[in-house]
Parts: sequence; C-alpha cells; structure tokens
Amino acid sequence: MLDAEFFRRWMYTTAEAVEREADRLTELDSAIGDADHGSNLRRGFTAVTAVLEKEAPDTPGAVLTLAGRQLISTVGGASGPLYGTLLRRTGKALGDDATVSREQLAEALGAGVAAVGQLGGSAAGDKTMLDALLPAAEALGESFAAAGEAADAGALATVPLLARKGRASYLGERSIGHQDPGATSSALLIGALVAVAA
Repeated sequence: MLDAEFFRRWMYTTAEAVEREADRLTELDSAIGDADHGSNLRRGFTAVTAVLEKEAPDTPGAVLTLAGRQLISTVGGASGPLYGTLLRRTGKALGDDATVSREQLAEALGAGVAAVGQLGGSAAGDKTMLDALLPAAEALGESFAAAGEAADAGALATVPLLARKGRASYLGERSIGHQDPGATSSALLIGALVAVAA
C-alpha cells in the first residue's frame, strides 16, 4: 500500500527530475512554444517541495491536492493550471484514505487526466501532455513499470504529430518533427513515480 510519505517522495523526485531536465524542456519548448516550460516547472516544483516540507499533509490525497494548489498559484501560462488540475483531481479522487493501492492510484490518475482533457479541450493525438498521460494512467493498472514505459513511448510518439491544441497548434505543419514539451515533462512525472515505487 502507498502512504503519504510515498506521495511526498514522488513529488520530491519529480522536482529533482524537472531540475535535471529543465534546460531540455525549455529547448523543446523553444521550438514550438514559449521557451519557458522548463523554467516554469522548475519554479513550480521547487515551490511544491517547500510547501510539502512545511505543511506535511498526512494522506496521499492531501499531498497531491496541496501540490496541485501550489502549482496553480506559482506557475504561469498553461502549465500551472494543467498540472495543478492533474494533481488536485487525482488527489481528490483518492479521498481521505491513509493508504491507497496502485489500482486505486491508477483509477484516480485516470480521473485527473480526464480533468486535464476537459480543461484543455484536448484528446489523444493532439500533441499535448495527454499523449503521455493517457497511456500511462491506463498502464498503471498493470504495473508501475508499464506506466513508465507507456509515458515514455507516448511522449516520443508526439514527434511526428501535427499539434492541434496549445501554442504549438499556431505553427500548423511546422509543429511536426518536434517532441511535445508537455508530454515530455509528463513522462518525467510518471518516471518519478516509477522510481519511487522501485
């Protein structure tokens, strides 16, 4: 079973991954976006780490809900609301249980991903973070490792896609040939989950 400490470590490990990959995320974003994805997420997850150390929520749902609120309040552009919604909705779906199973997390993450789709008006194949998150949430029902592999494959599969949502969609066919930075950072989030579960 997964407790609040597991979820805190997931957020801390995500913050480390974002710090490590921030320049790469910004480089990807410079090709088809605002060139600020790495710096925005670095600021957001640094704030998440700080608030979790200060407030120490005692349930998995509360950890993710607090992290999501913090991202919404500290990250500008689309990333803050989208990642904040993902974590808040996932946290709310987990409820107040002191521990949750991987299967419960998979179901809750599915609810969080659905909320992201509603907020952004996007779907699979639009070249967004959903292209990594949708297959990851589905594969999490099988195993943590399968979720990580699905997220990585989903992010990579955005390269040949034509962007239909977000700033990259303004580029039309020029968006083809670039990996989506949101899908890439989503794969980092899922990769951190896999690392903590190992």
